[in-house]
Amino acid sequence: MIMKNYRIETDSMGEVKVPKTAYYGAQTQRAFDNFPVSDKRMPRSFIRALGLIKKAAAETNADLEILDRSIAEAISLAADEVIHGKMDHDFVVDVYQTGSGTSSNMNANEVIANRAIELLGGEIGSKRPVHPNDHVNKGQSSNDVIPTAIHIAAFEEIVNRLLPALTNLASVLGDKAREFDNVVKIGRTHLQDAVPIRLGQEFSGYARQIELAVERVNGVLPRLRELALGGTAVGTGLNTHPRFAEVAIERLNQMTGMHFIRVKNRFEALAARDAIVETSGQLKTVAVSLMKIANDLRWMSSGPRSGIGEITLPAVQPGSSIMPGKINPVIAESMMMVCATIMGNDVAINIGGQHGNFELNVMMPMMAYHLLDSISILTNGINNLVDKCINGIVANDERAASLIEQSLAMCTALAPIIGYDAATEIAREAYSTGKTVREVAMEHMVLPEEELNRLLDPMSQTGK
Repeated sequence: MIMKNYRIETDSMGEVKVPKTAYYGAQTQRAFDNFPVSDKRMPRSFIRALGLIKKAAAETNADLEILDRSIAEAISLAADEVIHGKMDHDFVVDVYQTGSGTSSNMNANEVIANRAIELLGGEIGSKRPVHPNDHVNKGQSSNDVIPTAIHIAAFEEIVNRLLPALTNLASVLGDKAREFDNVVKIGRTHLQDAVPIRLGQEFSGYARQIELAVERVNGVLPRLRELALGGTAVGTGLNTHPRFAEVAIERLNQMTGMHFIRVKNRFEALAARDAIVETSGQLKTVAVSLMKIANDLRWMSSGPRSGIGEITLPAVQPGSSIMPGKINPVIAESMMMVCATIMGNDVAINIGGQHGNFELNVMMPMMAYHLLDSISILTNGINNLVDKCINGIVANDERAASLIEQSLAMCTALAPIIGYDAATEIAREAYSTGKTVREVAMEHMVLPEEELNRLLDPMSQTGK
């Protein structure tokens, strides 16, 4: 006898063959077949959020006495497995699916329903005694579940992972600013020599950029805290208990330790994804800051003999398959690619945010994927940058000092005393002869040697 490796399930469109070992059902299988677009699946943080919602909904509906307690308990146990990643292999729907995310919502409903059926001793795929729509999805719609899941996932990832990473980066950069405070180097504007600056001052600027990044990211949390749950299909709350959202959100807070609240307007919460667009925009700003910092580190460490070479980055791997001994700034380059990806994700999210047609946005899965991807790679990139690059940066004091002495911009300190034009002539002669500004100024005896050395002391030119 040949054993079938599939079972037959049904939905409103008829029969569907579903893999025998799968916990998902007919609607998920249709979505799997309908959207063979990419190898991208919804992120772990999003699946966790769906599990949290389904668990909170089942327990709330039992408390409100509109769902049998034994069914609710089975759903809750199955949802726990989703929350903790035990069912991830059954979340098979492509990111590029129905714009409402209905396929992902039904994927969760079916997986949880079938696992609950199994826990109760029933037959997987029978929809008895637990039905994916009637029980797991009770009081909900994909149209309020998916935006709720996006907000929960983004909020948790930002609070638990991204903000600690950013805060640590700001602290490490601040430590480096203090460590390098006595290292004087040449400043640069337009990629050309400018007046002296302390390396510590330069790093203090980086630290402040990241402190502001923390403020920016914190600033989006009040909008992400609002959850659309309870709006059901179009925001009216049809087919849900009047107290469902209030009680379910309180349960979500107990489960996550966060402080989510009901949206002030459910019609805005379903039709628009402005909070997601705002959050992505702030992540993009952070990425722009980090692109500048990572690029500066590459330039300052360039060489080691024919470049700037004011700092040395940790050597983490060979840099060339053909040039022995070559070491490249690979961690900084990795961070730059992360930043570029976040900027690209933001473009997609901006386009998605414009498609809130009437009562529902129809690009939510794509927006969710790119937002959560940005948060994840930004967090990982920052942690990597700190651990494998910034912590190990060493200042090359002698190299920095020699570049200052060779700089024509040293004339700037003479201009207030001898005049702009006279200082310009000294710079021109120094450039044409290859001499330093100090040497030309002493040859022409423009000032007493003691005063000249005082004015050309680079540390004195860096302020406080």
